[in-house]
Amino acid sequence: MSLLSFRGGVHPPHYKEATERCKVEKAKEPTRVVIPLQQHIGAPCEAVVKVGDKVKVGQKIGEAKAFVCAPVHSSVSGEVKQITKMLAPTGEAQCVVIESDGLNEVHESVKPKGDLANLSAKEIIEIVKEAGIVGMGGATFPTHVKLSVPPDKNVDTIILNGAECEPYLTADHRLMLENPESIVFGLRAMMKGTNVSKAYIGIENNKPDAIESMKNAAKEYNEIEVVGLQTKYPQGAEKQLIYACTKREVPSGGLPMEAGVIVNNVATASAIGNAIKTGMPLIERICTITGKGIKEPKNLLIKVGTSIKEIIEQCGGYNGTPGKLILGGPMMGHAQYTDEICSTKGTSGILVFTPEEARLPEPKACIRCGKCVEICPAFLQPIYVSAYSLNNMYDTAEKYRALDCIECGSCSFICPSKRPLLQSIRVAKREIIAKKRKSK
Repeated sequence: MSLLSFRGGVHPPHYKEATERCKVEKAKEPTRVVIPLQQHIGAPCEAVVKVGDKVKVGQKIGEAKAFVCAPVHSSVSGEVKQITKMLAPTGEAQCVVIESDGLNEVHESVKPKGDLANLSAKEIIEIVKEAGIVGMGGATFPTHVKLSVPPDKNVDTIILNGAECEPYLTADHRLMLENPESIVFGLRAMMKGTNVSKAYIGIENNKPDAIESMKNAAKEYNEIEVVGLQTKYPQGAEKQLIYACTKREVPSGGLPMEAGVIVNNVATASAIGNAIKTGMPLIERICTITGKGIKEPKNLLIKVGTSIKEIIEQCGGYNGTPGKLILGGPMMGHAQYTDEICSTKGTSGILVFTPEEARLPEPKACIRCGKCVEICPAFLQPIYVSAYSLNNMYDTAEKYRALDCIECGSCSFICPSKRPLLQSIRVAKREIIAKKRKSK
């Protein structure tokens, strides 16, 4: 098989050995869940329950009031104890606290949505919206928004991201091995919902068993092509994946739709398949719990709202003193200062480093080697963007296309002087975006 790829990128160690052969286990039932009303990019939901209400599994507890928003649902049956601001993985958020009654009684609204052949495109997108499905690769962009193609856009291709290029994470890998049919079903639903006739499932070649599994699951559908990707980071980034599969380039500042493509994660497709077949909204997901700081690394099926601390305890707890806790992968995940937070729809991984692994190297002066420019998958000059940011010259950083940075961290990874490239470019992006908002 010839392997597809993109220009640039880096080759960090995989560190997937600890969990890549671990079958997905169902996590213990949480006795209490904390469900943020915003688990997605966009506007937060509004609570549609109140303290003291009895709720059931799959019942909507947060209503979307904006287009770029996704409703949230209860992952347990029980009683609403609090609706209050609490710490969540992305900061303080309004949360619904539910004490489980242990019965897992399913809400009456959770019913199969019918045969895919009989569903219209509009009905499919409405099912996706009402199920609260978001991008499960970690971006958490509301999926129904991605599937709502404007009339002036010509989208002819859907790509499913099965690359899982972040080191350590194996949740998507296990999903492709253990439930490939749900992924293909969800992909077919997306194709019907957007009237697209061609789809790719891109998988890195360090997962040959997953490639084989998905090929078998998709063999009846000629319109779906499973393609092998060169193992390289960030192979799963949208623009890089689009180029690898189609050789199309997304214009600077543009969206994948402008290249005629929609990209989704394999887990997102599986969630869509599940929502249509069973009617169950997005209330649980597979999560990889790993790193040298974890005693028993695992892939667990966790309910949204479960405490990160409880999940870690189910993996034998910490292996010594934890040095760093990250939700997601080590390259694009979010570091947390406490484990007293809840899991969300976007919790693809829980990674714990030892203090030795977490120690940051002392940055040195740039030696002008140009490696960051050579490997940047967005074709930027990270050293210049970073330098302008560190000197508060954000207008100049914008001229050097700071906003095109996909924040993959490849530049920081490759830098021999360990300069804070990604961190400073992120600051520039925030400042540029803030200035644009103020000027409106």
